[in-house]
Amino acid sequence: MGSVLNLMNHMETTDLLNQFLAIRNRSEELCANLLTEDYVVQPAEFVSPPKWHLGHTTWFFETFLLQQKPGYTLFDPQYNFVFNSYYESVGARVIRTDRGNLSRPSVADVYAYRKHVDVCMFDWLDQWSAQEPLRDLLLLGLQHEQQHQELLLTDIKYILGHNPLFPPYDLAYKEKEDFSGSASAFIHVQEGLYEIGFTGEGFCYDNEQGRHQVWLNGFDMAAQLVTNAEYLEFIEAGGYRDFTHWHAEGWDWVRKEGIQAPLYWHEIEGKWMTYTLGGLRHLDPNSLLCHVSFYEAAAFASWKGMRLPTEQEWEVAAGIFDWGRRWEWTNSAYLPYPGFRKAEGAIGEYNGKFMVNQMVLRGASDATPAGHSRMTYRNFFHASTRWQYTGIRLVK
Repeated sequence: MGSVLNLMNHMETTDLLNQFLAIRNRSEELCANLLTEDYVVQPAEFVSPPKWHLGHTTWFFETFLLQQKPGYTLFDPQYNFVFNSYYESVGARVIRTDRGNLSRPSVADVYAYRKHVDVCMFDWLDQWSAQEPLRDLLLLGLQHEQQHQELLLTDIKYILGHNPLFPPYDLAYKEKEDFSGSASAFIHVQEGLYEIGFTGEGFCYDNEQGRHQVWLNGFDMAAQLVTNAEYLEFIEAGGYRDFTHWHAEGWDWVRKEGIQAPLYWHEIEGKWMTYTLGGLRHLDPNSLLCHVSFYEAAAFASWKGMRLPTEQEWEVAAGIFDWGRRWEWTNSAYLPYPGFRKAEGAIGEYNGKFMVNQMVLRGASDATPAGHSRMTYRNFFHASTRWQYTGIRLVK
């Protein structure tokens, strides 16, 4: 029996090693096309420089795992101040708006930091016995890095997409093929009592736990996401000039920010262009709409005489339509499930403290790393957010 358990532990450790290396390497692959100057830019408060992402994800492993290893010495004691994000219980940190002022540590220093932590983690993982608390922290660290890989890609797009030259991230970039099927098709879900929330084996975040029953009235969910062509009709009908379909806060946002179209759309000499990871290109009317805020999504839905789904409706229906190309706005505020309890210490700061003034998005996007999506995943952002790959699915 002992040899069987040892073999199982060895197999699990090998799998974790492979996951660790693959995920850590992927973060650096995403930066392969950047110039050194690109690593430091912070054009908006909500955007973090690529260099910071690379350092922060490394800090997570050093702070929550390696510091539990006897005899481990910090790579640089100042890095906790530099790369801590929002963990109050871990100490002081650079405020988010100042991340773009960090010309030091250099890009080379950050890559040296990553290499140091990777070597120490690899050596440690090769020896450990997969103790449950450490294993759970490692899995959280890997999921955390995958979250930042998506943020890294969307932040790079924002950085380059706000450069007056619109430089491409990857000239060979092509969008994934859109889902097939009629854009006017709707799927009916009968009224009834359903269960939502994570169940089964595998990883999930604490905000997905607490599977519970919900009563839903019958509804019809769009089989496909809204396209650019459909949204163009809203623009041409004066959607950004008519307050009728907007929430009051959304209408204030439109007027204050001068919003006239989705993020990255530019009307140039009478033609609509859009910035993509491949550079500035003609807007494809048949592509799925992307980079809209909750305000815009709700206004469009109202203009169409429909609405956005609740997150409960989305999860119940998700098994019968294609999803994964865009993060889909729901009409649900980000709130705790029944019985939710924040964990003790810094890990408890991961999700619970953000359960105010946020709206839930469901699904995944073209920028989401492989293996980092599930039907119960609860993403959340403020209603004005649109630099993520956000889209619209309608309900009637």
